[in-house]
Amino acid sequence: MSYTTYFENAQVASRNFNLSPDKINLVLNDLAAEVLSQTHYLMRENELDLQRMDPANPNYDRLKLTETRIRDIAGDMMNVANLENPLGHILVEKTMPNGLHISKVTVPLGVIGVIYEARPNVTFDVFALCFKTGNVCLLKGGSDAAHSNQAIISIIHKVLTRHGINVNVATLLPKEREAAEALMRAVGYVDVIIPRGSQSLINSVRQNSKVPVIETGAGIVHVYFDASGDLKIARDIIFNSKTRRVSVCNALDCLIVHSDRLGDLTDVMAPLNKASVEIFADDRAYRVLQKYYPANLLHQANPEHFGTEFLSMKMAVKTVDSLEEALDHIAVYSSKHSEAIVAEEPATITEFLNRVDAAAVYVNAATAFTDGAQFGLGAEIGISTQKLHARGPMGLQELTSYKWIIKGYGQIRS
Repeated sequence: MSYTTYFENAQVASRNFNLSPDKINLVLNDLAAEVLSQTHYLMRENELDLQRMDPANPNYDRLKLTETRIRDIAGDMMNVANLENPLGHILVEKTMPNGLHISKVTVPLGVIGVIYEARPNVTFDVFALCFKTGNVCLLKGGSDAAHSNQAIISIIHKVLTRHGINVNVATLLPKEREAAEALMRAVGYVDVIIPRGSQSLINSVRQNSKVPVIETGAGIVHVYFDASGDLKIARDIIFNSKTRRVSVCNALDCLIVHSDRLGDLTDVMAPLNKASVEIFADDRAYRVLQKYYPANLLHQANPEHFGTEFLSMKMAVKTVDSLEEALDHIAVYSSKHSEAIVAEEPATITEFLNRVDAAAVYVNAATAFTDGAQFGLGAEIGISTQKLHARGPMGLQELTSYKWIIKGYGQIRS
């Protein structure tokens, strides 16, 4: 089948997508049940992909499906089904002096192309969110997850067929790179493309796509431990942000510590020591840590360690003498994804919140919460780091646009 045929089929499916909210929810709940019943099949196909990847590769954890993760996927799908349908909401409504009745109403984006890497859960998330919002999805997964994605789309199509729904509302494009190139050139067929993956993937899509792009950025994440911060809160937040799941975009990459708290650094780093986190510290932090942190896990930082998304048990440490210096460091190295402060001083907190430019800014909480489900969105199609249309975790609302509806009774303009 030619790529153009895939795109034409998606357009037809989009024009004819006219399911009631109850029908959509029924299908999503049925799909969740089917996913659970097919757990062993999904894990078997996923194992074929895992066998082709080095376990040391940061993408290995992203690629892996487990029984727990499959249960979570099914749970997210049911959560999406239970959320309010975002379509048909009247955002603005007014009657003009000439009698025209004008309303602004939410509608689907249309056909959404998603280009992503070795994360098979994205296939389920994208379908659930697009289906709930009346959007058609064209999925271009990475070749590393080819077996997993093929198994997933077969389950989705099985459920769609069972309910008499056109399977072209969800299409998995061929694994070859040419499919992504064709998708980025599909002007007139595809309304928007959302890349989800590494910075290099995102940059490539942004630079080469002729179709509008919503960027979901890599996560270069900082936690700033202020002079006024609570030690226990700092220790817990830093450990959780770094180690909960190192391969995700909200994982901590750089701890910024106020010089007044260098005396607490050994206490803050103790849990990371036990977890064998490798540290790249600037000179002042290095001198403190070398007295106790294992030599094989402690290194002096080079400039390239700041601004690196590690996606592994590695973390940089930067010492600053003021909030201003911390803000400057974040401004230079942040990817505008998630940033956090541990502080008690209200003026410091307010200054941090007002001046940090990121999609999610935290006060005394772990960056691990930057996630669609954690924000009550049911699931996410990605985390946008741009400012146009969507920012942060993209759920149902972010997959809608709007149109103006004008009703009259013969008015003409002079």
